[in-house]
Amino acid sequence: MVTKTDFTLQEVALRDGKNGNPTWIIIRDSVYDVTDYLNEHPGGGELISDFAGRNGTKDFDDFGHSSTAMDLLKKFKIGELNESDRAKAKKKGTERVPDDESILPDKQRSKRRKFIFCG
Repeated sequence: MVTKTDFTLQEVALRDGKNGNPTWIIIRDSVYDVTDYLNEHPGGGELISDFAGRNGTKDFDDFGHSSTAMDLLKKFKIGELNESDRAKAKKKGTERVPDDESILPDKQRSKRRKFIFCG
């Protein structure tokens, strides 16, 4: 059981689902242990495994997920990315996509709506 709640990018990278390690991902600066969810993901576990040990925010948001999926994600949250690594992630272009779709470019807004019903 994980009791620490502040993780570095390096710590998350070690949880890549390989060699018996758990599968952790980062979405919007939060860290999730999705090991037990891989086989339940409607699109297949390999979609999540592609981001094991890494930040998957951009692709998670680009695909668009239903409110049910967003609520389910909360169940797997184990902590947050530490402050210094949040800044590194933002420099690499993985900053969070705004919740308010009205400020997104038209093309990105329509892409998010197209897949909004994905579980």
